[in-house]
Amino acid sequence: MVIKTPEWVKNAIFYQIYPDTFARKVPDRQKWLLDVPLEDWEAPPTSQGYKGGNLWGVIDKLDYLQDLGVDALYLTPIFRSACNHRYHTQDYYAIDPLLGDREAFDHLLKTAHDKGFKVVLDGVFNHASRGFFFFNDILENGPNSPWLDWFKIEGWPLSAYDGSRPANYVSWIDYRALPQFNHDNPAVREYIMQVGEYWLQQGIDGWRLDVPNCVEAEGFWEEFRERVKAVNPEAYIVGEIVSDATQWLDGKQFDGVMNYPFARLTACFVIGDRLDKETIPSFYKPYETLDAAEYAKGLEELLARHPWEIQLTQLNLLDSHDTSRFLTMAGGDRTSLQLATLLLFTFPGTPNIFYGDEIGIEGGKDPDGRKGFPTEEKWEQETLTYHKQLIQIRKKYTALRTGEYRVITAQENVYVFARILGEEGLIIAVNNGEDKTEIQIDKFDKVSSILQTKPSQIIYGEGSINWHDNQLKITMNPRSGLVIAP
Repeated sequence: MVIKTPEWVKNAIFYQIYPDTFARKVPDRQKWLLDVPLEDWEAPPTSQGYKGGNLWGVIDKLDYLQDLGVDALYLTPIFRSACNHRYHTQDYYAIDPLLGDREAFDHLLKTAHDKGFKVVLDGVFNHASRGFFFFNDILENGPNSPWLDWFKIEGWPLSAYDGSRPANYVSWIDYRALPQFNHDNPAVREYIMQVGEYWLQQGIDGWRLDVPNCVEAEGFWEEFRERVKAVNPEAYIVGEIVSDATQWLDGKQFDGVMNYPFARLTACFVIGDRLDKETIPSFYKPYETLDAAEYAKGLEELLARHPWEIQLTQLNLLDSHDTSRFLTMAGGDRTSLQLATLLLFTFPGTPNIFYGDEIGIEGGKDPDGRKGFPTEEKWEQETLTYHKQLIQIRKKYTALRTGEYRVITAQENVYVFARILGEEGLIIAVNNGEDKTEIQIDKFDKVSSILQTKPSQIIYGEGSINWHDNQLKITMNPRSGLVIAP
């Protein structure tokens, strides 16, 4: 079987937006959107309050994002919902009114496309909400509802809100606010397929799928892929799988997944024992400090799991709306974030920035990691600068996007690897130790034999390099990284 994944994804740099806390701005005709009770923008986020960020605000930030250098947007859910994160879908065909309704979405999609951005939406297709019309009809009409078989009803009466009584229906992780679809029902299946098709027909560029591993109906995601690709063969399908995703990355289902295993390995290496243990996500456990050799071994095992065509469209990340901020996990150590960002932008796959990481936002576990995007005077400018540098380097060198990956050396705190594509070869070196180090690579034949030109120019970071008789000597400062190009 020939596996095909979207070409544009391999060359993209994603930016994940959490709409409620990214930006809020409205045209005069929609001033009512801000004339409702909203939390103070700079106050800590809460589970049930709203900051009032909206799609008009995203439109207003597009010039900033263009200047940053990203060119693909992943928005967490924007459909009508009664919660600030909008994973409790009430209507899959309606944009949430607080986000600006359909008018704002259509304007965002057109403006984003005109500026060269791709737009990927979040599809919550495993479960709906208590306010979803079909489930709400069951709550109102009980056994007389025509929609009983859309969900998994186990008894009566249903208890959608009273936690002291059995819910009597299947819900996601037993959270009664999220009744789970009966995906074996052909009507449910067709409904979801048509939702997927509809928004692609409106012009979106792909779907991020929420907890797709929970959908166990045979052939469901295979059909979803067929239907999606029939509308747009270059549409991106990326699943949220926090562990080994091998069974979904067979070329017949998803183009990639959110690469949490990469995030965990990188934290274990770069943060090491600096970790703030109170902030680590449960799915990063067991957390163990890794030296360079263990990190390299973990990454090579990760790369070996999936076909190369899939690896190039994995959505690599350091954190997300479901984790603490990487900077906070590192106990506020900005060097850890800088080294991890270097690895993010040079590892095979597509890098994804969670909004605000590029300016040093901190935050602990949900909902603390979803803070309001700060005003410019509060940005960490050094962090923004190296993000822009790494984005431009990745854009300039095709080898960093689709080139093969070769480990050169990995010992103690030093990890050195190459990305190679034809005559273009780059070397990336990371010293995670507390001391200045010299790395001499005497047996360089395994890499130099396929490097058409020897990388000899440092284009990122500070240090020195020297080639002599096919030997490479790299001098690096403590806890630093280099990118070396021809």
